[in-house]
Amino acid sequence: MDRAHRRAATLLATTGLALAAAGPVMLVRGRGGRKQIRAELAAQKITFPGHGLPAELAAHAGRRVETGPEARAYAEFIKGNLAHATGGRTYAEITAELHAAGDDEKLTALRQTAFMGQSLRASLMSAYQAWELTTLVTGLGAALTGLGAALVATADALASRAPHSS
Repeated sequence: MDRAHRRAATLLATTGLALAAAGPVMLVRGRGGRKQIRAELAAQKITFPGHGLPAELAAHAGRRVETGPEARAYAEFIKGNLAHATGGRTYAEITAELHAAGDDEKLTALRQTAFMGQSLRASLMSAYQAWELTTLVTGLGAALTGLGAALVATADALASRAPHSS
């Protein structure tokens, strides 16, 4: 094998081994992250109402929120309820109205409702985003593992087919 082939095979093998080692680490971390998200959502004991959900959420009726997509669906449920309660206004808009109106008990209570609703919704959306990241990490881990194995096999093939020189 000439020097260039040896160097190429060594580079491919080294890179392949590094990727093949990194891939399973990413797989384990992705699965661990997803398990942690499930545990945290389950601990919150959030359950969709058994009835009265919008048509697009009806499939979730009576179910517990335990996954990222379910957290996103519940965040959408909160969004609808919040829009109804606040007339579509945000916390910031209600706060501006409160400052303009002075001390108004109804606006103060509405601002508190908006704050709690938007905070809960943000927390659920964070769980959903973390779920999506675990999907990405797991997928990249699988891809890196496969790519690493392919590079090692390519390096082996290159080494075995290269002309030998003494």
